[in-house]
Amino acid sequence: MDNNGNLDRIEIVLCDTQDGANIGSVCRAMKTMGLTHLTLVTDRIYDEERIRTLALHAYDLYENRREFTDLKEALCDSILSVAATRRSGKGRKTSRVNPEELAEHINGLGAGKVSVVFGCESNGLSDEQVKACSTVVTIPTSDKFPSLNLSQAVQIICYSLFQRLRPYRGQSNVVPSSRIDAASDTCIDSLKAMGYFKNDEEISRTREFLTSIMERAGMTEGEVQKMEKIFTKSQKIAKHKTREQGETQI
Repeated sequence: MDNNGNLDRIEIVLCDTQDGANIGSVCRAMKTMGLTHLTLVTDRIYDEERIRTLALHAYDLYENRREFTDLKEALCDSILSVAATRRSGKGRKTSRVNPEELAEHINGLGAGKVSVVFGCESNGLSDEQVKACSTVVTIPTSDKFPSLNLSQAVQIICYSLFQRLRPYRGQSNVVPSSRIDAASDTCIDSLKAMGYFKNDEEISRTREFLTSIMERAGMTEGEVQKMEKIFTKSQKIAKHKTREQGETQI
């Protein structure tokens, strides 16, 4: 069965890649697995001959790339963004999947772009870059030597997607990341009005939690509106009860 429709919505995002040769190797890894959408998040200028040499007949992926300097901007039209990292810890998501599980999750999503994000060769993705994504994909490796180079990691994930993504049937439309961000702001504003938060750190963590949950759920516009209504209606009810209590005391 042809899974090209499902593969065509996968975007590989490279953040601040240090060596253009690695971009070329990534292009080749992607194209052998039927993926063609490449995005760079960087302000670097690369030696395009080094890219061409390693990309070989996949250089067209680099020529047709999208390029940004801000990761959030690059992901604003994605329905799911996935940080590829093996490091864990505070601020690096509690939800993790392996490449096969990622493919199954994508199979269950409605229409829209899915972005898989990779960090630079030396340090991988930063905490802030991981926070900008919905969830994390981790490639199982040996504890004795767990590190993979960039193109190897891209190749493994692309292979898993190529093998496991089923033909795409065009399910109901899922809202993009920018819409989820707006819905999270609405929910946070309602919680603020109810005095839910003690400090700014709680606000930040709750916003990240709500955003990640809604993006991983693959919500439609109608579902997002219902979510917003739960929070805004709760705010109104709380305000009304506070007013009634004040009048009773008087």
